[in-house]
Amino acid sequence: MTQTAIPFLFMRGGSSRGPYFRALDLPADRDAIGRVLVAVLGAGHPITIDGLGGGVAVTTKVAILSPSEGDGADVDYLFAQVSPGTGAVDWGPTCGNILAGVGPAAVEMGLVPARDGETPVRIRAVNTGARVEAAVVTPGGRVEYAGDEAIAGVPGTAAPVRLDFLDTVGGATGALLPTGAARDEIDGVGVTCMDVAMPMMIARAADLGVTGHETREALDADRALVARLERLRLEAGRRMGMGDVSKRVTPKVGLLARPRVGGTIAARYFMPWECHPSMAVTGAQCIAACVLQPGTVAEGLADGLGGTSPTVVTIEHPSGTLAVTVAWEAGPDGPQVRSAGLVRTARLLARGEAMVPRHVWSPR
Repeated sequence: MTQTAIPFLFMRGGSSRGPYFRALDLPADRDAIGRVLVAVLGAGHPITIDGLGGGVAVTTKVAILSPSEGDGADVDYLFAQVSPGTGAVDWGPTCGNILAGVGPAAVEMGLVPARDGETPVRIRAVNTGARVEAAVVTPGGRVEYAGDEAIAGVPGTAAPVRLDFLDTVGGATGALLPTGAARDEIDGVGVTCMDVAMPMMIARAADLGVTGHETREALDADRALVARLERLRLEAGRRMGMGDVSKRVTPKVGLLARPRVGGTIAARYFMPWECHPSMAVTGAQCIAACVLQPGTVAEGLADGLGGTSPTVVTIEHPSGTLAVTVAWEAGPDGPQVRSAGLVRTARLLARGEAMVPRHVWSPR
């Protein structure tokens, strides 16, 4: 045989999709894994024609699962973001949308035994060290994908997957505010550099000459804006202690504006070189924390915030809205985030074997 067959599940998790693998079915070396993932997805070609990728960042994501080696978790979840155009593999961030499929996938793979009714799955995000508790609907001990839950950016409805994110502050940089300030100025633009679930550089859309209510297509077409955001992001990454981030997808970028359709705040999330079609789960948590933290660029933009925990922050994005329930405690410098809860959906799209050429990987 001229190709290597690798068992996999192909799943939509939240508003992203990609292959889910068991770690034992992949090479042990991470560089070798990266080469396998590039081949599986067909990355390095604009439309990923020679693989399973969808040609954009939200459809070239990968989950790798294994029994957890950490205390208090059932499953270790390693995330890989594969660049569709260049074939670069970034192991730095995690992905909350793909994480929505981890619980169902763990049950389907036999990593977690299903219960009748609902199965809790305790997940350790290997990339960041965050802990996540997922609740998967499992009537009769089988994963149920049909249901009435709708999420923006995905057609139809499906069974809900409840996610509670713990230990999300400072996962990448070690601090809520890696620069030591709630607000910095870079090249004349006020920004907040924050690390909650995802390290981000957040700015007001108006300070970049846009409204923050544009479509994803309009923002991606504004190449001057994208180039300026990248210059700001590179400096933000340096100030956050992340070094040269020119070839990394973190920190991500968020642009904020006043809400228009009854939400708490409007946001556009960049991944970082193109606008997300909806909203990243991890990015939503960071934006929600930014809204709650005094002195950030979000101050004065949000509507309807309560003063008690938990606080629901509803983010308006290009495809609709996403609500984040933030549990926090009062601290000397503002709210101290304890956990963030969201509801997503997931669906098993296919199962089988992904084929990669033997010259990419030939297990002995």
